[in-house]
Amino acid sequence: MNRLAIFDCDGTLVDSGATIARALSTAFEQNGLPRPASEVSRKVIGLSLAEAMAVLLPDASRDQHLALADDYKRAFWDLRAAGEVEEPLFDGVLELLDALENDGWLLGVATGKSDRGLRLCLESHGIHARFVSLQTADRHPSKPHPSMVSHAITEAGAVPSTSIVIGDTSFDMAMAVSAGARGIGAGWGYHGAKELLEAGAIAVAGRPLDVLEIILEHDDE
Repeated sequence: MNRLAIFDCDGTLVDSGATIARALSTAFEQNGLPRPASEVSRKVIGLSLAEAMAVLLPDASRDQHLALADDYKRAFWDLRAAGEVEEPLFDGVLELLDALENDGWLLGVATGKSDRGLRLCLESHGIHARFVSLQTADRHPSKPHPSMVSHAITEAGAVPSTSIVIGDTSFDMAMAVSAGARGIGAGWGYHGAKELLEAGAIAVAGRPLDVLEIILEHDDE
């Protein structure tokens, strides 16, 4: 049976927090709203856009959440058109991908990004073709719904017990648990270790290559 490692993107593969915060600030300012504090905006990274807006503005209507999501998209693409999107790979991510592939793991992505945004991000680092399954917010409910993980597992010919989810948010870990897979927290991302463990992570890796040790430690589970 195939083994599948499913990665979140923002906060796990790439450090996109600063760009996301800029686009959020622009969207809020255009609507006459105070910009969310950076520590608050980081907490909703990983959710689909409308759901993120609902967390940031719980008293607003669904229509307002959707409108803000559209304004965020435009702000983000304006940054991309200006060459100001910063999505560097975290140190050690390439080495982790290499090690997993060399050990026979298939790779996938489950992200709140759009199909287009994910493709551009991965292609900019030359790693798009390495992933056998790419699941995005364009085709699935927001995390922590298990849909993205379940579809990735099916596409890869794996099963939940041979699949892991590597992500930096509690939404990723809850998604993994809901799909019957194991979640490994990416401690280098945007949520704290306590949040990741409380959401169901089997362990939290301090740096990407620590994921390999965690896999070995839990291999018989």
